[in-house]
Amino acid sequence: MNTKLIMTLSAIFLALIGVCLTFLPVEIAGLTGIGTSKALLLLLQILGALYFSFAMLNWMAKGSIIGGIYNRPVALANFTHFFIVAIYLVKALMNNHALPIEVWLSGGVYAVFAVLFWMIFSRHPVGDKNV
Repeated sequence: MNTKLIMTLSAIFLALIGVCLTFLPVEIAGLTGIGTSKALLLLLQILGALYFSFAMLNWMAKGSIIGGIYNRPVALANFTHFFIVAIYLVKALMNNHALPIEVWLSGGVYAVFAVLFWMIFSRHPVGDKNV
């Protein structure tokens, strides 16, 4: 499994979300209809910083051996993040089929990354050419 590619793609995906939440909180709040209170905008920006930080972690770890016992915290943190968000998005989509296409696409991306990081976490990287 090419963990370098998976780590790079996840870093780019998380960085895009992080940059958007950090620098466009008003626009995102308006598009989602969640309101534009100062406290909510601050929370969106803090969430953006969290996403961007996670992206930097993945970007910096992309050249390392990941899987099995190697970089286990990085693999587990990524799996946990992508799995929990995928569950919430799938639940939201099951309760409201009229959600925008962006939510459907995000749910799919999160589910794919959750499966990939579970595979990375649960397999030993013997024979991987990821560095």
